[in-house]
Amino acid sequence: MAVDTDAEPAPPDAEGAWVSLFSGGKDSSFALYRGLERGLDVERLLTVHPDGDSYMYHVPATRLAALAAESVGIDHVDVHPENLGGDAGHDSGSRGDAEVEPLERALRDLDEAVDVAGVTAGAVESEYQTSRIRALCDRLGIALYAPVWRRDPWTVAEEMIDAGFDTRVVQVAAAGLDASWLGRPLDRAALADLRDLNERYGVHPLGEGGEFETLVVDGPHMDRRVDIEWEREWEGTRGRLRITDARLD
Repeated sequence: MAVDTDAEPAPPDAEGAWVSLFSGGKDSSFALYRGLERGLDVERLLTVHPDGDSYMYHVPATRLAALAAESVGIDHVDVHPENLGGDAGHDSGSRGDAEVEPLERALRDLDEAVDVAGVTAGAVESEYQTSRIRALCDRLGIALYAPVWRRDPWTVAEEMIDAGFDTRVVQVAAAGLDASWLGRPLDRAALADLRDLNERYGVHPLGEGGEFETLVVDGPHMDRRVDIEWEREWEGTRGRLRITDARLD
């Protein structure tokens, strides 16, 4: 596991409006929370909604990001690209580059409206994703704040719990993660079980690589809880929550 340091990087010294790349999952939510805590002026939350599988973006339950954004109290922007990266062929590099294009267009539009200084991102260890976000920021001349990037994942998981994040597992696709994990909170008991699964199967503590996906239903940066009703859908070795209803408490 490649980890450079346990220390969280300081936000870039860039004044102005910030945009949080926001899926509603734990990593992007934690990056937003840390940015707000460190004084970044976050004026927009931006969610890209893939219409199928994606190499670049969190996919499950992104439709609930608007509810989470309402709870946070920051204006939310939805991006619904058609045929996301579908014309790039089968090469993963070309596909990733193509998937960034609708995000870049949305940020250029926002820059005209609010003069974007930078973006926050919940990048953990994926150089594939992070290199493209960095390159995007370079093209736009804006800063990138990625407080989770290459930090010790166990430390980050503990910090999320300590901060008061109520995070639920909404999708699993890894050995050792069975249907009982769907809907489970990522609390200290879950983290202890993940340590065992990490030793036995190599499961990443933050689910890096799509091993599990999450939704933050409450946290210190949110005014109201996102209450969800759901059903489990299981397909032999993987599964997800089908959200049947969602509201702010």
